[in-house]
Amino acid sequence: MKKVLFLLLTLVSFSAFAKKPQHSYVRISTPKGECIVMLYNETPKHRDNFLKLAKQGAFNNTLFHRVIKAFMIQGGDPDSKTAKPGQMLGEGDLGYKVDAEFRDSLFHKKGVIAAARDDNPTKASSASQFYLVQGKVFADEELDRLEQTRLQGRKIPASQRQAYKTIGGTPHLDQNYTVYGEIVKGIEMIDAIANVPTDANNRPLEDVRMQVSVLKKSQARKLEKELLHDQLKSKLIMNSKM
Repeated sequence: MKKVLFLLLTLVSFSAFAKKPQHSYVRISTPKGECIVMLYNETPKHRDNFLKLAKQGAFNNTLFHRVIKAFMIQGGDPDSKTAKPGQMLGEGDLGYKVDAEFRDSLFHKKGVIAAARDDNPTKASSASQFYLVQGKVFADEELDRLEQTRLQGRKIPASQRQAYKTIGGTPHLDQNYTVYGEIVKGIEMIDAIANVPTDANNRPLEDVRMQVSVLKKSQARKLEKELLHDQLKSKLIMNSKM
């Protein structure tokens, strides 16, 4: 137990004196709540593109235009800024794509952000359209069936399988759409938006607009210290029960 405490205190001290944040973070604010998303360093093209657009204000006043409960909420279509009620959305673009960045360790658990795309052969991503995963919790038998059918025999790693069995997600999308970040605060926003009434095209009957901003370095450092503190607290509680 003393070794565990020493390690935890060391990590806290390291975090406190870190010169810069380990990751980049964005805040997505909506009438249904807000969340903070950590962008993965493992997907630098998507990270940098999202940061660039967020700083330009490109996402501001766009809609979550496609909402499917137990699946995902999609937004970022530039055409949605001025869309009329009932107008079908999802074809808007910024004139370029982002190369796919598939990573075996990054998967569609609940709360991740991933890039939407069309059916292009290289699976390159839309410049601006993205989705946040709600998904559902799976049983082992369901995951086994997915491996044999939609995943074409690809085995889901044990750690990812455990996540799909506890917090949930959308495993059939893995290695088909680039996952490039995850919500670290405010995951309840997904559930709130996923519950709104929608029309036949899955567009919310009442517009759900977003504002997206990049956290400053000082805000990111503070957030990472808070997240580390929460992680260490959880580990101490778990160790105390052993």
